[in-house]
Amino acid sequence: MTKKSSPHLRGMFSSGNVTSRVFERQIRSSPPGASVNRARKFYENLVPSHTLYDVECPDHCFRKFTEDGLFLISFTRNHQELVVYRPSWLNYSSSSDSDSSPLPRRASRFDSFFTHLYSVNLASANELICKDFFLYFPSRRFGLFATSTAQIHDSAPSPGAVPGVPSIDKITFVLLRLDDGVVLDERVFVNDFVNLAYNMGVFMYDDLLAILSLRYQKIHLLQIRDSGHLVDARAIGYFCREDDELFLNSSTQEMMTTTNQDKNKQQNREDDAENGLRNSQPNADNSFLSGIKQRLLSFIFREIWNEESDNTMRVQSLKKKFYFHFQDYVDLIIWKVQFLDRHHLLIKFGSVDGGVGRNADHLPAFFAVYNMETTDIVAFYQNSAEDLYQLFEQFSDHFTVSSSSPFMNFVTSHSNSVHALEQLKYLKNKSNSFSQFVKKMLVSLPFSCQSQSPSPYFDQSLFRFDEKLISAADRHRQSSDNPIKFISRRKPETLKFKIKPGPECGSADGRSKKICSFLFHPHLPLAISIQQTLFMPPSVVNIHFRR
Repeated sequence: MTKKSSPHLRGMFSSGNVTSRVFERQIRSSPPGASVNRARKFYENLVPSHTLYDVECPDHCFRKFTEDGLFLISFTRNHQELVVYRPSWLNYSSSSDSDSSPLPRRASRFDSFFTHLYSVNLASANELICKDFFLYFPSRRFGLFATSTAQIHDSAPSPGAVPGVPSIDKITFVLLRLDDGVVLDERVFVNDFVNLAYNMGVFMYDDLLAILSLRYQKIHLLQIRDSGHLVDARAIGYFCREDDELFLNSSTQEMMTTTNQDKNKQQNREDDAENGLRNSQPNADNSFLSGIKQRLLSFIFREIWNEESDNTMRVQSLKKKFYFHFQDYVDLIIWKVQFLDRHHLLIKFGSVDGGVGRNADHLPAFFAVYNMETTDIVAFYQNSAEDLYQLFEQFSDHFTVSSSSPFMNFVTSHSNSVHALEQLKYLKNKSNSFSQFVKKMLVSLPFSCQSQSPSPYFDQSLFRFDEKLISAADRHRQSSDNPIKFISRRKPETLKFKIKPGPECGSADGRSKKICSFLFHPHLPLAISIQQTLFMPPSVVNIHFRR
């Protein structure tokens, strides 16, 4: 028989006291697979409880902490230079023992928390750094940045380009080693359009990179080598297999040879032969659908065909569900793409307006799962499909986790947190239309890469906070004059700390609309809040830390 622990020990182990937790860690081992979750509970005691308001700092655009916490990424206001800092902990001496005593002036400066490593010019004279784009390759400490020229909305038609999609004269992706700021490789796209805002058009999975050309409907797959080189793996779009273009070119040569022979034999049919040759060439002006579009259409056809066993019913069903909507399927373009694993892509299709518009939530959209090895579509869903929503609800982590970094494995989702799941079910029950609720939830698919903070203060098993004001998502939010409260999930649910963006006494101008962003360090009790108006005067930067 096992002895029951005494009430005193049970009370000590359930205590939120940090000393009790340290003692518990010494004498009790964690259950298998739960060591990190148990260690994260210490963050209930280690919180950023002190704030330095309106800190004097360089007038930069602060982007984010890398997910391992080693670097703070920022850009100069003219969007020409990358500026990288190393987070460091505050060191100072004081004659007072009180935590409420004011900090020395030297300790209240930005450079007391962050050490400037280097500045690198990434953009040429007519290019600007995209301040909302940054991807981190943690195993080698590489950073991927993007620069581009101005966007041209009324671009001239180009062979193979989708009408209605804007053009950018030059987009440059720069791979840089963050340890020393050395540029390792570059990849340039000319007269193309890649959605760079919040990494929407680029997705990284381990050492693989997918770049979606909206203008030419091509998914460029690249591999990031340990040496720092960007190597072309393949391109998915007009062609799907690596030898598709070679096969079509050889077929064209055969057709040309056959046509010329017929031309020599039948001189009187020269015009017909010439027209036949011209129509058979697989150039950008012919009626060939792209390889990915052909695979999509064939998958839809087979799915509808297999729904019925009777041939008469099959024909009726195909007329109603396939041929009637055939042109709608043909007109679909790829909006967004993400890796599900090293062999499968989740691709979102929709209309041209939704691909380049800011708000496409009301437009019809479709999701396809594409197998890169077999070049087949293996699943197809409309954005109101309940079966896709069930997969999203139960296996949300499979859509969001795209990095080998251990910090990103603990981002809260409704498939790993009962609190997030309860909140999702509350929204589901509150919704008047389940179909509309499904569409609203699936809008976030495919997820933008590295778009969430792994900070433990966003762990909903530890803290409760107002997600309308702050969340792990990498987005600007409307600023509030009231502090944002972080309340412990542990009974009796006490207030642990508050985050207040902007000036300490509030803004004197209450009429101007303010936005704020929050940069949380992935594992230190350290955060930066940045408040600014829409007209971009100097920002108000606050530093929140544990004193």
